[in-house]
Amino acid sequence: MVSFRGSKMRGFGTFISRPLLFLLLHFILVKCDITDGNAEHLKREHSLMKPYQGVGSSPSSQWDFWGSTLVTSSYVRLTPDERSKQGSIWNTVPVYLKDWEMHVQYKIHGSGKKNLHGDGIAIWYTKERLNPGPVFGNQDHFVGLALFVDTFRNDLHGMDRSFPYISAMVSNGSLPYDHGNDGRTSELGGCSSEIRNKDHDTYLAIRYSKGRLTVMIDIDDKNEWKACIDIGGVRLPTGYYFGASAATGDLSDNHDIISMKMYQLMVEHTPDEDSLDWTKIEPSVSLLKSPKDNIDDPTGNFRSTPLTGWKVFLLLLCALLGIVVCGVVGAVVFQKRQERNRRFY
Repeated sequence: MVSFRGSKMRGFGTFISRPLLFLLLHFILVKCDITDGNAEHLKREHSLMKPYQGVGSSPSSQWDFWGSTLVTSSYVRLTPDERSKQGSIWNTVPVYLKDWEMHVQYKIHGSGKKNLHGDGIAIWYTKERLNPGPVFGNQDHFVGLALFVDTFRNDLHGMDRSFPYISAMVSNGSLPYDHGNDGRTSELGGCSSEIRNKDHDTYLAIRYSKGRLTVMIDIDDKNEWKACIDIGGVRLPTGYYFGASAATGDLSDNHDIISMKMYQLMVEHTPDEDSLDWTKIEPSVSLLKSPKDNIDDPTGNFRSTPLTGWKVFLLLLCALLGIVVCGVVGAVVFQKRQERNRRFY
């Protein structure tokens, strides 16, 4: 396994030990090769790295940027620590990988005190690119996947979660992003993360494989991934674009992207899956209930996916044990009543 610090190429292998990994794979039925940062898995045409060659507006550029974005030799600053700024950077090459993992190295920092900063960064995998708008500098009613690193609380009633808050959303274009509720009505999962004004860079890993979306974070510079989002039943097409955007309002921050590294996951698919036209898949998520129901959950922790085989087995086993226990208790009670009747007569 390649060291995180030595190469800055980050894989999920260090997050869990090998025995626990095998156990998890057995239960959730996820069969995939986890990238360890090997060069053969890195897709340079979809990666943004220092010294940021291939960034610009020329026909041969692989990355294009807009708005307040400033490209330096050390970072790509989407917004400066100034009010009312928007910026974005987008890969010009569509992604035709069915299984992938995107590692984002970023930094959010500024002069604002606690709760006096905003608004945050968004990482996109969408059908269209370079469409400015009100959602962290990008368009609303987007088609595809978005991961939001939201640093400012808009919903003053949602005090059950702390900010900054990282959340995911999948849309086919029909769902708006609800700023007033910090996206909770369309959120698929999320976690709180203290990522501002760190002395070191922070990291996100976004993996999509076999219909499962997993997001891990490293904010402590300990070379350890921590779970943030893990949800199954996600359908994403190929042929979309990766990008990053940020916005400031009355409050502000520096929003910097240091790198975005795309890795191909070597995963076997069934013949039926391989025969599909993955470019025609509509972005969607199969949930037991609508993401909008998250607004009624005071914790915002609804992350359910359809019951898998082992969950059904456990439920049936518990039900059977319950019946057996009730039967034994009933037999004991009946026997004691019979003994009391005999003594009475």
